[in-house]
Amino acid sequence: MRTWFQILLVAFGSAAGGLTRWGIGIYATRWLGTSFPWATFLINVSGCLFLGWFSIVITERVEFAKLPWITREELKLMLAVGFTGAYTTFSTFELETFSLFRDGSSWKAIAYLISSLIAGLLAVRLGVLLAGGR
Repeated sequence: MRTWFQILLVAFGSAAGGLTRWGIGIYATRWLGTSFPWATFLINVSGCLFLGWFSIVITERVEFAKLPWITREELKLMLAVGFTGAYTTFSTFELETFSLFRDGSSWKAIAYLISSLIAGLLAVRLGVLLAGGR
């Protein structure tokens, strides 16, 4: 694969993931408020769901002979590395958890930490199941 094309694929996926994250963040905050970091929580869980689904689709469901314009590895770069990498927000999640602890909201911090880990893992599993994996 040509390096310049790889760079373009990751850049395109990253731009789309970052813009999607920004949009969902705005709307989640408007709908759910800021008393809990709902936006980051929803973004991380939906990113886990997408990555679980995508991992099965890309390896077991898509027939790449029917997609002559892109290879499996190129699609992984664009969507798994670029899009999902920019879309999910682990560093923001960590900072928000730290801030909750620092501000004396220890129970919220613990709830956020545990619920994010469990919901993220369950979302990956659901994504795999939705894609027909096991």
